[in-house]
Amino acid sequence: MDQRPIGVFDSGVGGLTVVREIMDQLPNEEIIYFGDTARVPYGSKSKETVTKYSKQIIRFLLTKNIKAIIIACNTASSNSLEEVQETFDIPIIGVVEPGAVMASRTTKNNRIGIIGTEATIRSKSYENAIKMHNKDIQTFSLSCPLFVPLAEEGWINNEVTYLVAKKYLECFQEKQIDTLVLGCTHYPLLKDVIQEVTGLHVCLINPALEVAKNLKDLLISKDGLRDSLQSPRHAFYVSDNTTKFEQIAAMALKTSIPHAQKIDIERY
Repeated sequence: MDQRPIGVFDSGVGGLTVVREIMDQLPNEEIIYFGDTARVPYGSKSKETVTKYSKQIIRFLLTKNIKAIIIACNTASSNSLEEVQETFDIPIIGVVEPGAVMASRTTKNNRIGIIGTEATIRSKSYENAIKMHNKDIQTFSLSCPLFVPLAEEGWINNEVTYLVAKKYLECFQEKQIDTLVLGCTHYPLLKDVIQEVTGLHVCLINPALEVAKNLKDLLISKDGLRDSLQSPRHAFYVSDNTTKFEQIAAMALKTSIPHAQKIDIERY
């Protein structure tokens, strides 16, 4: 058994969708979360910059004596996962491969849509991972950069978000997709609006579900599950604006959270 916490990070609030799945599937585990709210969004930044940020955050999380790290950010997973896995001696799980597996298993007509940040779509990480599982699948990709600031503002389900989603996603109608990968961890926060626009015949893929399963399998294989009669104590850190983060976190996790702490991530 391993009582140490799990580190999770994202460019902002989006990674909380992964935290929620971890809490559901691994309710005994303690989580240390970092949201880089001062430097969000990552999607328009270069691979080099995203990798630099990821390394800073991992160095911070390592000060918390964690046993594994989840990169709960598709942009960082697409651009930095291999390099940080080679750099740091700790299990690190990204979100792209689990999402690709889930999508490949779900589609019935082998036509999958992928939405994500500019950097994630530019990397072609989902397309490549999906093709590795089934070369007959056709993929159709689209960057939706406005979804991240809408989620960060907490505009989860309103008219503006609906109009933006309708404008972005109308192109998928002629593609006849039956599966849509939410290739940014912010996007599940907008899933109700996205589903309304796409229609119920399109299955939305939230990679967070599979990520939590992968984490559970990893911990079991290493005899690393937390075994405690005490309820887990989670901690949340951000690089800017704790108040807004706490408000959105409570909504995303459907529970109150301890006060988030602001840190100077540039020190790491």
